[in-house]
Amino acid sequence: MTERPRWVKDKSLHKDFEVIECKQYDDYKDHKNDNSCYVLIKVDFEFYEIQVAVCNYQHEILKVFKGKRPQDIYHAIFDYERQHNVQWFTEKQHIAYLGKELKKAEIALALGNSGYYQE
Repeated sequence: MTERPRWVKDKSLHKDFEVIECKQYDDYKDHKNDNSCYVLIKVDFEFYEIQVAVCNYQHEILKVFKGKRPQDIYHAIFDYERQHNVQWFTEKQHIAYLGKELKKAEIALALGNSGYYQE
């Protein structure tokens, strides 16, 4: 059995519990593109909002979603996908990337830092 993490206080451990050591992610070798789209993220300081452009691989902007908070934007994107029966985000890695970049944009917006860049 793997040792209980010190930060886990009041939870019981499942019989198959284990701690998995994660290898370092290589931004180039481990990256997988989503087949449907890519995104462009912009912090708009004039209107105090974050904008996300969903683009196809012909480099056309399909939709722009804008809002003040990451959760407003990603909920709107995923609701749009569901309501219009489209699947832009099929790779979980791409969904996690969107969340990470939206959080960075939110912090830049809150700090008034125009140095935000999308990875």
